[in-house]
Amino acid sequence: MVFRGTVTDAPDFDPSADAEGLYNAMKGIGSDKETILDLVTSRSNAQRQEIIAAYKSSFGQDLIEDLKYELTGKFERLIVSLMRTPAYHDAKEIHDAVKGAGTNEKCLIEIMASRNNKQIHEMVEAYKDAYGSDIEEDIIADTSGHFKKMLVVLLQGTRDESGVVDADLVEQDAQDLYAAGEEQWGTDEAKFIMILGNRSVTHLRMVFDEYEKITELSIEDSIKNELSGDFETLMLAVVQCIRSVPMFFARRLYKSMKGLGTADNTLIRIMISRSEIDMLDIRECFRLRYEKSLYNMIKDDTSGDYKRTLLNLCGGDDDLAGEFFPEAAQIAYKMWEISSMTKVQLRPTVRPASSFDPAADAQALRKAMKGFGTDEDAIIDIVAQRSNAQRQEIRQTFKSLLGRDLMKDLKSELSKNLERLIIGLMLSPAEFDAKMMRKAMEGAGTDEHALIEILVTRSNEEIHAMNAAYQAGYKKSLEEAIQSETSGHFCRILVSLVQGAREEGPADLERANADAQELADACNAESDDMEMKFMSILCTRSFPHLRKVFQEFVRCSNKDIEQIIKKEMSGDVKNAFYAIALSRSLFALQFAA
Repeated sequence: MVFRGTVTDAPDFDPSADAEGLYNAMKGIGSDKETILDLVTSRSNAQRQEIIAAYKSSFGQDLIEDLKYELTGKFERLIVSLMRTPAYHDAKEIHDAVKGAGTNEKCLIEIMASRNNKQIHEMVEAYKDAYGSDIEEDIIADTSGHFKKMLVVLLQGTRDESGVVDADLVEQDAQDLYAAGEEQWGTDEAKFIMILGNRSVTHLRMVFDEYEKITELSIEDSIKNELSGDFETLMLAVVQCIRSVPMFFARRLYKSMKGLGTADNTLIRIMISRSEIDMLDIRECFRLRYEKSLYNMIKDDTSGDYKRTLLNLCGGDDDLAGEFFPEAAQIAYKMWEISSMTKVQLRPTVRPASSFDPAADAQALRKAMKGFGTDEDAIIDIVAQRSNAQRQEIRQTFKSLLGRDLMKDLKSELSKNLERLIIGLMLSPAEFDAKMMRKAMEGAGTDEHALIEILVTRSNEEIHAMNAAYQAGYKKSLEEAIQSETSGHFCRILVSLVQGAREEGPADLERANADAQELADACNAESDDMEMKFMSILCTRSFPHLRKVFQEFVRCSNKDIEQIIKKEMSGDVKNAFYAIALSRSLFALQFAA
């Protein structure tokens, strides 16, 4: 196992000198917290154990007890926890999770899902030594059902770590998981427990891929469909750790600090337990997923000596567009690969109404608007429950039967946001897009975000229809309007997109490699040249092809396309290219049929 921690053995280590330094920092009135935190966070855990022994030999006192006496609050919990061995630290966390009022299921899940066999065996022994009881018995007494059974399986520390993969068994396990869940009514939880609790990491990653081929669902989606409660949460955590332990902890750290308040126990536990193992990879996964460095989130969410200690364990701030660490580069590459394979199915909330009668709907709308007052509920119920194609039939029938313009009547009878919403629903998609483009460019100022949203997310056919509707409605071409309201590279990007000439078709692997290399080379060019090269590829290639290009870009440059765009570009140009990169999942549906 290659360790990629932020805390390593200190060179020229002298445990006696360190013990004396800590003693001096705590003697007299008050304590020198800065000396304590700097010394403790710059020594490995093995070195801290030597300092504890040297402290007792030199001063006849227990270092941990002295630290507890001198320090207070979260800072004390953090420093004292750093002085424990990893096994005893895990044992204490488990003991605290199951003893007293209530059970901390999240702590149990985090530790049991993420530890390897050796770590689990050492924790079991430490628990017995520290508390004089059996950890398995304590967990069984405090949990129940399938959640308990899976915890007991993980607690055995018997996961296959041989690295040997049997292709036939991979296929069999994938089929068995399908049969245990999606294929039948009800769920065979025991099969999920047996496979996910015992098979090797490499084997399970292949099983997950095979499972997705069979079911067209990720294993995570199936677990969410088939399981529930703490058992579901535990199984999802196991899957996340099988895919990537650093990404699992990046998520846990983010959740510990987002929103009001901080889950300090979680934050302390993870920062300590991973500081010598994979904190560098966790930092990179954090940046990759949340577009913010772990260092800065800790800095914003904590304070005082507690903050300084956590930042020392974090090990430094990551430049937003810096290069990936190896683990994160693999994750980024895999994420783009998954994106390129994703099939997106449209799941609308509005569908064609059954037994549709446009004449009856036209009469009902007229009745709702006739006389004193307006029956807004009747209008909403009809308009919101008909597809757009059906609404166009109602518009035509309204004029044919009643000799009136439905749109004008609606504008006359409704007001404010309801009027805008109902009128928007009654327009055809092309008319609506044309109106939104017009609104984004009329008056003082331009709504660049609206222009980007529409032009980036519409298909060629939709853009052509929008162009025709704009010409018919405003007697001016949409391209001319864009050119009069925007400028520079941003204008060129929009003009390119408004042609509706994006290539359509699957990815060309050889060309994707070439495009990725051109984008990587462009990152070293002048700003104008870089933006023109990005435009020539991002505005013209099909979305399935672009997803492959972005995947290969990670390999060519060891960087992510989204981070490069955010770091190297600015303003509306950055926003436009970033929107194209983000639209990768929207357009997976182009070739799903």
